[in-house]
Amino acid sequence: MATKKSPAKKKVATKVVKKAPAKKAVKNVVAKKVASKKTVKTVVKKPVAKKVAAKKPAAKKVAVKKSLAKKPAAKKPAAKKVAKKTVQSASSKAPKVDQYGLEQDDEFYGLYFAKSTNKGLVEVKPCTFSLMYWWKGLLGYPDMIEISKGSNTAMLQFESTFGGGDSGETELTEKDVLDIDHIIEVDEEEMMISLYSYVPIPVPEKLVGALSLAVLNINPETRYGNLEICPTENEEGVTEHFLRYRAATYLRGIKSGKVEAIESMVTNGSEFFGLALDAMCVNKSIKKWLLS
Repeated sequence: MATKKSPAKKKVATKVVKKAPAKKAVKNVVAKKVASKKTVKTVVKKPVAKKVAAKKPAAKKVAVKKSLAKKPAAKKPAAKKVAKKTVQSASSKAPKVDQYGLEQDDEFYGLYFAKSTNKGLVEVKPCTFSLMYWWKGLLGYPDMIEISKGSNTAMLQFESTFGGGDSGETELTEKDVLDIDHIIEVDEEEMMISLYSYVPIPVPEKLVGALSLAVLNINPETRYGNLEICPTENEEGVTEHFLRYRAATYLRGIKSGKVEAIESMVTNGSEFFGLALDAMCVNKSIKKWLLS
């Protein structure tokens, strides 16, 4: 399916869609107890009649005392020394982390980012910076990212135009064009980036059932992300249903390539959402609604 405007040519958002941001083991060193050697008691027989044999027990008493002096008392301190060495080696191998929990071999380790706003400097944490670099640095769009107080969440809203294919094998042709709204949310605590792509027009009540059935049939075939029917209340308090596509990716553990991971999520998400929309249009009523 061809897309008229690739992510690199997306229009800057003119609509504002409000959406609340989503919400070592140090081994226990078991010191082995050193089995104490059993002291063998020597039974000294008393002489019966011969007085000459009386000197032998004295010699045996000395021998017994010497054997008792050879107890393995030095082995217990040795076990303690081994335990100390194990703990020290385990702690020395623990990776160093910075104020954001990034390890020393991370691409953003030890760096601090901030941007200037009307309220002064605002801290830009690693995941938000990755999104900002993709949006501003690679695509060249103006900064539209909203950063919350405390900088733990951020949100980017924009819209694009979707067009069908020209192969003649798709339900939507290149003449069939519709607008799609996008929201990208950042959760710094979870280090997760979420993409939401909406069809900006509400689903008619008479089509909710047919659209729900189409979502159930298409989701198992969607290799990345999933479709949802999202209910919400409008300004008049009336419940409306919107069709949206959702995908998410974790940046935790990605030492190098966070920006590329975001780019891949948006690119793949746009492709699979487009395929899903085309598949839905087998139902002519859904196609008519999408192009209305």
